[in-house]
Amino acid sequence: MARPRSDDKRLAILSAALRTIAAQGPGAATATIAREAGVSNGSLFTYFETKAALLNQLYLDLKAEMVAEALDGLPADRELREQLHFMWVHWLHWATSCPDKRRTLAYLDVSEEITAESRAAAHGMMAGVARLLEQSREHGPMRAVPLAFLLALLSALADTTTDFIIRDPANAERHREAGFNALWRMIA
Repeated sequence: MARPRSDDKRLAILSAALRTIAAQGPGAATATIAREAGVSNGSLFTYFETKAALLNQLYLDLKAEMVAEALDGLPADRELREQLHFMWVHWLHWATSCPDKRRTLAYLDVSEEITAESRAAAHGMMAGVARLLEQSREHGPMRAVPLAFLLALLSALADTTTDFIIRDPANAERHREAGFNALWRMIA
């Protein structure tokens, strides 16, 4: 009879995968991830059938966390610009305060191991962000572009702004506001 799975071990494997991928990229060996988690390589495969399954789960967990951080406490009763600004500030806070998570998510975003199903699920998680963007661009110059294109622009602008905040923390607020103003002018 198989041993029952431990939530603690599963979380330890995901946490180890996060740290290992942040340091080595998605090509990191499962043996390295298992060692970092304090489990055997065989145990890793008890929790995740394949390395791809582990990477896909980590990708979904990181996307969910990022979106939750960006939208948690969104002031829905405020003006649309204020709501978008709230989302922007919280998204950047997640990205700048979780550099390993941001780096790992960037690696996984371009990984061929991430399935179409995982990408579709992640896209679904972005529904709240997409709603804000759709409302913001309703009468703006980006109203006719595909939403996926607009989300990619948002992501690129957030990455650039995050990089400047990390490199120049003394001017973090200035960079954050400049990025937001560029976003608002681009879509509204």
